[in-house]
Amino acid sequence: MLITIVCIYGYMAWTTLISFSNSSFLPSYKLVGFKQYIKLLDNDRWLVSSTNLLIFGLLFIAICLVLGIFLAILLDQQIQQEGAIRTIFLYPMAISFIVTGTAWKWILNPGLGLEKMLNDWGWSSFQFDWLVDPQMSIYTLVIAAVWQSSGFVMALFLAGLRGIDPAIVKAAQIDGASKPTIYRRIVLPCLRPVFFSAIIVLSHIAIKSFDLVTALTSGGPGYSSDLPALFMYSHAFTRGQMGLGAASAMMMLAGVLAILVPYLYSELRGQRHD
Repeated sequence: MLITIVCIYGYMAWTTLISFSNSSFLPSYKLVGFKQYIKLLDNDRWLVSSTNLLIFGLLFIAICLVLGIFLAILLDQQIQQEGAIRTIFLYPMAISFIVTGTAWKWILNPGLGLEKMLNDWGWSSFQFDWLVDPQMSIYTLVIAAVWQSSGFVMALFLAGLRGIDPAIVKAAQIDGASKPTIYRRIVLPCLRPVFFSAIIVLSHIAIKSFDLVTALTSGGPGYSSDLPALFMYSHAFTRGQMGLGAASAMMMLAGVLAILVPYLYSELRGQRHD
C-alpha cells in the first residue's frame, strides 16, 4: 500500500504540481498557473495528436468490438477445433506492442512489404503506401492495434456468451425466433456489461498508446500520426519542456478518468442495488 501511495498517487500529485510550474529541463517549483495548459492548447502538434487520438480511438474500439463479437459468435457454434482456433485468435495478445509495431512496419513498408510482394508477383498497379502518406498514416496504427486486440475482445464476448442461460435461447427458439433475431433481441442485450468492460479496456489502451506508434511510425511522417502519449514523452524527456509534458500527461489522465469514473459509478450503483 505504501509503495502504491508513493509511486503511483504520489507521482501523480508531483506531475500535477510540475504542470503548473515553469519547469524546463529540470523540475522547477515556481508556479505559473495555467500557463502550460494554455501553451499546450495553442500547440499545433498537440492539436494534431488529440485529433489523431479521436480518430484512432473511435476506429480501434468500433472495429475491435464488431470483429470480436463476430468471432465470438462463430466460435460459439460448437465448431470443431475450437480450442486451436481460439488460441490462434488470442495469440497476438501474447506479443508486445513493440513487436507488433515492428512487424507491421515491415509488412506495410512500400519498399519491402505487402506492396513490393504483390508488385513482384505481377500486380504492378497495386499500391499501399499508407505508412509514408501523412493523410493515411494514422490508419496504419488502427490496423496493427486491431490485429492485436480483437482476439482479446473475442475472448471477453465468448465468455459472456457461454454465461447466458441456454433456457432463455431455447424458449426463444420454441417461440419461433430466428437465430439472428435471438442474437439481436436477447443475446446481445444480455452482454451489455461485457460491452461496457470491453470499451473501458480498449479506451484505456488507445489513450496510453505509446509503444505501438513509436515502433510503427514514430509519429511520422512529420508528426502526422502523433498521439498524446508520444507528445508527452517527446516534450518532457527529449525537448526539455517538462512543464508542457506534465500538462499533456494531466490531460491524458483526465481522459482516462472521464472513462473510469462513470464505470466505477455504474459498478458501485449496481452493487448497492444488489
